[in-house]
Amino acid sequence: MNKLVIANLLHRPLRSLISVTAVAIEVVMILSIVAIFMGMLDSQKERMNGIGADVVVMPSNAAMVAGVGGAPIPIINAKFLATLPHVTVASPVIADFNMSSAVEIMYGIDFKSYDALRPFRFVAGGPFQTPDDVIIDDIYARSGKGYHVGDTMRIKNHEFRVCGIVENGKGGRRMVPIDTLGSLIGSEGKASLIYLKTDSPANDDLVMQEIHNTKGLANYRVQTMEDLVSQYTPSRFPGFDIALEVVISIAVVVGFLVIFQSMYTAVLERTREIGILKSLGSSKATIVSVVLRETALLAVAGVLLGIAATYGVRALLHVKFSTFAFELTGAWIGWGTLIAFAGAIFGALYPAWMAARKDPIDALAYE
Repeated sequence: MNKLVIANLLHRPLRSLISVTAVAIEVVMILSIVAIFMGMLDSQKERMNGIGADVVVMPSNAAMVAGVGGAPIPIINAKFLATLPHVTVASPVIADFNMSSAVEIMYGIDFKSYDALRPFRFVAGGPFQTPDDVIIDDIYARSGKGYHVGDTMRIKNHEFRVCGIVENGKGGRRMVPIDTLGSLIGSEGKASLIYLKTDSPANDDLVMQEIHNTKGLANYRVQTMEDLVSQYTPSRFPGFDIALEVVISIAVVVGFLVIFQSMYTAVLERTREIGILKSLGSSKATIVSVVLRETALLAVAGVLLGIAATYGVRALLHVKFSTFAFELTGAWIGWGTLIAFAGAIFGALYPAWMAARKDPIDALAYE
């Protein structure tokens, strides 16, 4: 019977190839959208953790992602916060959402205080020397045609010189002096958020309470870095779950319809074959199993092709866009496999049921 199943698939190679491709596309769609979203989230979490801050102070209306939402905090507040008990470093930062060349959060930093949170590890070059300098991480340095110390790049219609390349994982991939970025976006003397380092994590709550009890700072949003990073989950980002559900639904519908059409047509074309099997004593369950076994083989081949193609997509994106995070996890590969396989089987159920119901006399008389 297994030989018959394989022979049936090989008898119509184009149809089998189309079915396998449809399942593969379904898998690629599911895994790619998840890998892109999860990659962006996990990359941001990793870089936020690498900043070295214990407490972050943001305006009450700030977006969850690194305080993105303008730069309304007077930088002078950082100097006051640095005087609070248990605060060892207060570093003002502008987090500017930038989509000029790629989706990124541009960082405007005060180098001395930002470096004090957790020191930079320079691969090449060093700190800012002029207001028109930019520090980039090693991943960004490898992007595009590659950047080296001394090269220039255009940011917000302003020429910057690469003064240093650092190891990735410390906030933004590109960092410029906070005063320069502030003047470029019309927020001179302002910051988006202020990172604080305390003398001990045990004193974080005391620092936050002191800030809330300070006149003029009571309305600021203050939380530990740990709490902020823990919020980087799909459910906290508007539209993430909806986008994921829409893509998965479209992918399942595509796989279902292609498998349904393929197996429905196959059953119609093999009417006499089914009649012979039933006249030889094959039960309805046997006929159903033949159709479902064919579908299972197509689904397995499609899933394997889809997983391989997704890794190909990741490799291509890594070459073309090295700063682009694309995270494939074993859990979602398993979910993608299960969803695609289940969709294919459900698509074959009606054709299988239709084949099992055929009368052997009518089937043998079919021309």
